[in-house]
Amino acid sequence: FGDILTEVYGYARARRVVWAGFAAMGFAALMAAVVVALPPAAGWPHQDAYAFVYGQTPRIVLASLLAYWAGEFTNSFVLAKMKLATGGRWLWTRTIGSTIAGEGVDSLIFYPVAFYGTWSNELLLGVMLSNYLLKVLWEALMTPVTYRVVNFLKRAEGVDHYDRDTDFNPFTVRLRGGE
Repeated sequence: FGDILTEVYGYARARRVVWAGFAAMGFAALMAAVVVALPPAAGWPHQDAYAFVYGQTPRIVLASLLAYWAGEFTNSFVLAKMKLATGGRWLWTRTIGSTIAGEGVDSLIFYPVAFYGTWSNELLLGVMLSNYLLKVLWEALMTPVTYRVVNFLKRAEGVDHYDRDTDFNPFTVRLRGGE
């Protein structure tokens, strides 16, 4: 989804969506913590199992938020810069290339922050590498669908944004001019 959004509407619009997603993830994590902290119904014997499933550890929440933020911004930045470098040609290289970078950053942040010291180094590296490769493979397999959706949106919306004068600062949330 991030590739399609950046490809059609540009980095600045994708940046706003990343921040909205970040806020939604933070809110969901907060609500999960509140729900687990509430007292269970009288006579309900499964509170421990409920807390285990829904009581996300702070490390996993922190890892998820950091990895999402850094990975999504990396993905959008790389795709936007590659679009300029290729003159809008070779969409497949942009989507796969940006996924390689973005999911790489995501995986390098999430797994160590969430599981270092609780998993063996071998398990941590194995899970991190296998999940990273699956995400990149999935992006490659979805390339025909991405092409169809991108082409449809560009035609239907009459938009094909190039980030020539875009401020790539992830902390800027306003849109300027044609961004």
